[in-house]
Amino acid sequence: MSAYKPLVVVGDVLLDEDIQGVSTRLAPDAPAPVVDVTGDQRRPGGAGLAATLATHGGRDVVLVTALGDDPASEAVRRSLRGRVRVVELPLNGTLPVKTRVLAGGRPLVRIDRGGGDPGEPDAAVRDTLEQAHAVLVADYGRHTAGAVRAHLAAVAPKVPVVWDPHLKGDAPVPGSRIVTPNAAETMALCRGGDDSLRAFAERGADLAERWGVAAVAVTLGERGVLLTRPGAMTPMLVPVPYRADGDACGAGDCFAAATAAALADGALPEEAVQRAVAEAAAFVAAGGAGNPSLWRTPLPVTPREAPDAADPFVLAEQVRARGGTVVATGGCFDLLHAGHVGLLESARRIGDCLIVCVNSDESVERLKGPGRPLNPLPDRVRVLAGLGSVDAVAVFDGDTPAELLGRLRPDVWVKGGDYSAEDLPEAEVLHTWGGQAVVLPYLDGRSTTLLARRAAEAATPIRPPGR
Repeated sequence: MSAYKPLVVVGDVLLDEDIQGVSTRLAPDAPAPVVDVTGDQRRPGGAGLAATLATHGGRDVVLVTALGDDPASEAVRRSLRGRVRVVELPLNGTLPVKTRVLAGGRPLVRIDRGGGDPGEPDAAVRDTLEQAHAVLVADYGRHTAGAVRAHLAAVAPKVPVVWDPHLKGDAPVPGSRIVTPNAAETMALCRGGDDSLRAFAERGADLAERWGVAAVAVTLGERGVLLTRPGAMTPMLVPVPYRADGDACGAGDCFAAATAAALADGALPEEAVQRAVAEAAAFVAAGGAGNPSLWRTPLPVTPREAPDAADPFVLAEQVRARGGTVVATGGCFDLLHAGHVGLLESARRIGDCLIVCVNSDESVERLKGPGRPLNPLPDRVRVLAGLGSVDAVAVFDGDTPAELLGRLRPDVWVKGGDYSAEDLPEAEVLHTWGGQAVVLPYLDGRSTTLLARRAAEAATPIRPPGR
């Protein structure tokens, strides 16, 4: 990134307020929940949030927005001071304030008040955009982007412009690099059709052609992001790296800001979208815009490649506490094949969670001999954890998982094979706490050893006769 050419965010700033509390009863005079307030938080929203998120990694960010003389505008100035530089347009009116009332972390109602119109931009706005390394337009329908549209149109051919649109806002300027509507906005802009990926691909391509932009990235929530281009029949779908359970407020701003930052760093649109999807997932998992740590320090959380794996011991205790059945199974799982998948799916159906106990690399080598495992432990754990039938993975170093099972104390221990449950070396330790070992049918002809042998035979060159 350049220290001399900043990322410029243009758009409508709001003041977001969260009133947090708990609700255990209804009001006596109406069927409305009573919220006992436990805390509140005020922070910049809209383009102010997008600009804050864009500072990730120490990036120099300038925010072009309309602010007035009202208390909400002053609160935004204080919050952004030391985080981003602000170039102001005059605001004719008051800054919009959006207040959410939450109970148990879930919104009950939102109250909107205030509003105004941006005035004419001055030379400082023009100069700021001409010096931009990349531009993000965070349009919240308050027409700041429209007020500086001529300046945006002038820079679009020169630097990457990412436009996060709004149904009440202005159309993206032609030549924008990526436009990022969400699913609802895309459906409203292109009426008709269903919510299938094919329908969204067609809508995205149509919008890209209608606006004269290079690409449209339709954000589809948990389904990921669909990157489309004008006239292109095959879009690119970027799935979310993991399910992020958290407050999704601000996720769109995070995605757009990360996309603009990646383009500023020289990434291709496909690379930028992949990076932005990962950052948005991490943002939601960390609590979204309401995460207090986001506002205690200038920088948001660092995105992670995958969620923290479920702790198998905590999971087992939680399932037992609610009267559920803990199921465990184990093995090397060196090359995952159909036999493994069938066994794990069957095991999961027995109880309320499935914990897989997997041999360490050293344990596999002792059991299978030199050259094994074919896949190192981190890869084997990641593949197992990615299966829908597996709730958690635990690793053991011994020749048997007996010591690990003594800590997990599963209700059922599952193995696949042709021997009886009582022949399992783990059966005796299961009996000490009343657990049961069971054997499930295993698909014939499927094993890692056979797969490895076939691969080796296929790789052996055939020598011509006489040589």
